[in-house]
Amino acid sequence: MNNNYVVITTIFEATDAVKKFADNPENHLIIAGDKKTPSNWDIKDSKAEITFLSAEKTYGYNIEKVLPFNHYCRKMIGYIWARNAGAEMIYETDDDNYPKSNWKALSFDNEELFTEPDKGFLNVYRYFSKEDIWPRGYPLELITNKEHLVCEDTLKKRNLKIGVYQGLVDNEPDVDAIYRLTNNKKCDFEDKPSIAFGKGTVCPYNTQNTFTRRELFPLLYLPSTVTFRFTDILRGLVAQPLMWNEGYHLCFTKATVIQERNVHNYLKDFESEIPCYLYAQRVIDVSKSTIKSNISLKDNMFNVYDALYKEGIVKKEELDILEAWLKDI
Repeated sequence: MNNNYVVITTIFEATDAVKKFADNPENHLIIAGDKKTPSNWDIKDSKAEITFLSAEKTYGYNIEKVLPFNHYCRKMIGYIWARNAGAEMIYETDDDNYPKSNWKALSFDNEELFTEPDKGFLNVYRYFSKEDIWPRGYPLELITNKEHLVCEDTLKKRNLKIGVYQGLVDNEPDVDAIYRLTNNKKCDFEDKPSIAFGKGTVCPYNTQNTFTRRELFPLLYLPSTVTFRFTDILRGLVAQPLMWNEGYHLCFTKATVIQERNVHNYLKDFESEIPCYLYAQRVIDVSKSTIKSNISLKDNMFNVYDALYKEGIVKKEELDILEAWLKDI
């Protein structure tokens, strides 16, 4: 049985990293293609089941009518396919992340270390490392603020409803262009216990080594009218208050993949990341003030993005794409 639904979008032939995921017979690789993806994408002798969703075909989804091409958000076609195939959990990564020997599908509703609630932004990378390092999307004004580090003395174990597990990435972790332009030191994170964040305690998370449970599949939505480097960061910032409202928590785990990063232009990355630096706290504030406890997850989600449109953080077209997504998922 191929029970691990692994969603990746790529414009390349099968990379060595993707082939490593294909070596696991418990995986079902769902490759969401784009215009530049080879039309005959495949992996010979794969132990995993593979589904290639070509951009040259249509699959009957509402979102196909409004989703742009040549954009990371094409990954959402893979999410919908996995959901319709019966996935209880979706794992996602990128085509330059290699699974380590300790990579495995995670179960939810576990006993985990738990931070205090209402601590605002905390730099989870500094919990797993002594290096001066921070995740992409972390507010720049807090980087040197020691009050925004995880206080291990306050951590307690509790049985929790985990909504999303974000695994860390060794070698080339997900940091911003400012880190890469000023330091660019590689990092292997410490092997420490997972840490779940309490309600009101926040950290950016991404799409590189991420498990999402079925009840929260709507939160996989990747905003399509923002910059490439803001897309998954905005998704994660919006998702956290929505998770709290549903009784779920975000949990970070030790690194279980290694990134051998594709070539990037750091100045272009910096330009694309400017919304991350400017809007992180505002996105949290807007989301918290918009969410209501007596309406559905999907309705709350739409209302949050509508509020973000009114704040000038997303474009009006975002609401049409989101509406199609919520019908499909």
